[in-house]
Amino acid sequence: MLKKPVSNVLLLTCCCLLGFVKQKPTVYLIGDSTVATGSASGNIQGWGGVLYEYLDTVQVAVQNRAIAGTSSRTYYTQGVHDAKMKANGMWQGVLATLQKGDYVIMQFGHNDESPVVDSTRCRGSIKGIGEDTVEVFNPFLHLQETVHSFGWYLEQFIIDAKHKGAIPIICSAIPKNRWVGDKIKRNSNDYGKWAATVAKRHQVLFIDLNALAADTYDAAGKAKTTDTWFVADNVHTTEAGARNHARLVATAIKQWCGCALSEYIINQ
Repeated sequence: MLKKPVSNVLLLTCCCLLGFVKQKPTVYLIGDSTVATGSASGNIQGWGGVLYEYLDTVQVAVQNRAIAGTSSRTYYTQGVHDAKMKANGMWQGVLATLQKGDYVIMQFGHNDESPVVDSTRCRGSIKGIGEDTVEVFNPFLHLQETVHSFGWYLEQFIIDAKHKGAIPIICSAIPKNRWVGDKIKRNSNDYGKWAATVAKRHQVLFIDLNALAADTYDAAGKAKTTDTWFVADNVHTTEAGARNHARLVATAIKQWCGCALSEYIINQ
């Protein structure tokens, strides 16, 4: 009886084994500059740029796809003022490689506060979580655009991610360095509340990063918070500020997630 060449047997065995190798999941981060990885030359850093320090990257990959200057609206539509911002395809780029078992952690809100109609960025969304819309001409999309609510855009990210078999997680936006007396101003009555409502509606994990971060600011006090965690514009964070937020996100996932991602959290 003829024997198969050893090389063919080994090749067949390797192919069979590769079929059983489980591809490690990817954590995709989407959001604005407070999440985006900072530039090497500047002192601004978003928490997504250091979150990998709190994840076992042997077991899980991290893709920070947050883009400075975007809102939930423009990240979804790609209607941005600078074509270079679309290098990775924004939300469509994430969807192109998103797989079952991956994670999408999203944080928007800062730039959604911008005007719905303007001549410079056209990035504002309608406040709230309703079904209201407004028709505008978007010079960056070169067409009439139907603008939806902040909550509507979050829902599209969730629906699209779930359709791919991925697991969406919503974070409320970090606080700006704005104080009322000795307490930091929180967004629990607007964008934080709206994000929480959408998460509850779609039964996805909600991390109230705004409240968690605000607690650390209040405990540290205005002077230390300003000097250590924020740059001069009082919106963007330093590397220390980003690390504070990344640690809070990681701890929340570890404590509350109830999913496999919590197993990959390290260095809390």
